Amino acid sequence: MCGIVGYIGAKEKKEILLDGLQELEYRGYDSAGIAIIENNKLKYFKAVGKLQNLRDKTKDYTSSGFGVSIGHTRWATHGKPTELNAHPHLGKFSFVVHNGIIENYQNIKDELQKEGVRFISQTDTETIVHLFEHYYAKSNDSFDSFEKSISKLDGAYATLLISEASPDTIFFAKNGSPMLIGFDGDDIYFASSDTPIIGKAKEVYYLEDGEYGYAKDGEVKLFDKDGEKSFTTKPLATDKAMAQKDGYRFFMEKEIYEQSSVMSDTMIGRVLDDRVEFEELDESFFDGIENIKICACGTSYHSALTGAYLLERVAKIPCQVEIASEFRYKEPLLRDNTLFITISQSGETADTLEALKMAKRAGLKSLSICNVDNSSIVRESDRAILTRAGIEKGVASTKAFATQTMVLWMLTLYIAQRENSITKEILAQELDAMRHTPKALKVTEKLHNKLTRLSKRYLHGHGFFFIGRDIFFPLALEGALKLKEISYLHAEGYPSGEMKHGPIALADSELFTIALMPKSLHYEKIKSNVEELSARDATILAISPEPFELADDFVQTQYSSHPMLEFFEMMVVTQLLSLEVSVRLGNDVDMPRNLAKSVTVE
Repeated sequence: MCGIVGYIGAKEKKEILLDGLQELEYRGYDSAGIAIIENNKLKYFKAVGKLQNLRDKTKDYTSSGFGVSIGHTRWATHGKPTELNAHPHLGKFSFVVHNGIIENYQNIKDELQKEGVRFISQTDTETIVHLFEHYYAKSNDSFDSFEKSISKLDGAYATLLISEASPDTIFFAKNGSPMLIGFDGDDIYFASSDTPIIGKAKEVYYLEDGEYGYAKDGEVKLFDKDGEKSFTTKPLATDKAMAQKDGYRFFMEKEIYEQSSVMSDTMIGRVLDDRVEFEELDESFFDGIENIKICACGTSYHSALTGAYLLERVAKIPCQVEIASEFRYKEPLLRDNTLFITISQSGETADTLEALKMAKRAGLKSLSICNVDNSSIVRESDRAILTRAGIEKGVASTKAFATQTMVLWMLTLYIAQRENSITKEILAQELDAMRHTPKALKVTEKLHNKLTRLSKRYLHGHGFFFIGRDIFFPLALEGALKLKEISYLHAEGYPSGEMKHGPIALADSELFTIALMPKSLHYEKIKSNVEELSARDATILAISPEPFELADDFVQTQYSSHPMLEFFEMMVVTQLLSLEVSVRLGNDVDMPRNLAKSVTVE
């Protein structure tokens, strides 16, 4: 969820960059930096932590006259949040900023290192600037060198490059990650979204995948695989709040859609060709650990329940999950062979933090899974794995749940590798499924339109049952919670096998059953459970890759080869259904009544 800004013109550049980066803070970041070429001299500044730290570093610097400039807020993916890993990245005479993932960066890095190029960061981004200078040494042509560099990259990227070799030019390219160009006379701006340039630029062009080019002398030259092309600008919106939503109606809707891209950020540098690695952990951290206890609240509790299934099934390690508010008062037995894991989106959840302190006092090793670096829970823990979801503004969590679950899945494989409880063949299958997860999370227009239409049938009645088995039971709990949070309708999540032990007494035509029916896990069992509900006249919405003839409504999913792919695809369906029901009821989707984003009280 990193942010990019750029400017070429005669205005004071430092403040344009810093103000622009401040407008991108909502995306989440852990370091920031700027680079400016003015009067043929290159200046750069970087800082870890909040943007104020970068402002403090640059307080004695003021730019003047014509120049080119780029800035970046970084969310750590490859490498820890340090100044060396912060953008912009420096070659001998050039700087680059970049959002996205260079999938073949290691191969490029290896090739350049063999030629004597020295790298100083752990990032994939640094390869771009060294590749540019490698080609420039051969051709002495800046744009040709940039073209060749971009053609060498595999993956998703939005990038800006400036160089003392062409001190009056900004080079740009876009593939997968968003970037736009703003215009105001001879002044040209670049940004990841509208907000940094609202009030500065009057017209805007949104770059398409595969487009690249350069800005110089108040003009932009645009190219794609077919050569130079013309383009048409649009008037720039003036509402910053709407611009932050990137055209979506609600932040929650935007966050559902961006789960696919943030999941790639969660995995990058961790899911490798043949294994899972965490630079945050060392092998000795798990010495003596024979048991895992996970403590969390709300949505994080549901991700913890999912993780417990995976840890016991795949890593073969006992795992118990505790609701933090209950754990604090049950006088739990804590043994020093237990790893204590806490999960929190904000890192400030009061009950979870107090449970962590109890475990620490008992001498347990602690690990936190969190979205916010330097939060209380992260600081209190022995180790922390960041989910890299970016800032989540919608109170009802979506991408935080998805990324927490992915971290637990990755942690499962990490432990299984260490303990040799998984074969190479099964590990390869798990890793392949992980790599397909971003695709399983993509929202198609067809799916969203269908759920918009379906939502009108689920506005009345006496309640909802979300049902599932195995890992789909925690997903049923989470689906019910999402609906409760934003629609204010009564909804419960149940293991589908528990229907006959009491809840089925509620079944009638006014009971809506959301049935999670994965093909890859216990399909015949849950099918039988749903048939029992249908026989009692319950209204059934089946979510499955397999058509179900007794369903009143049916949403067909695409993935059926691995339970976790089905899990994430069905998760998106339940999130969108909750969203559209809430919209039809006229509720405030992003700020539901009585709820807060970070629960810092008991």
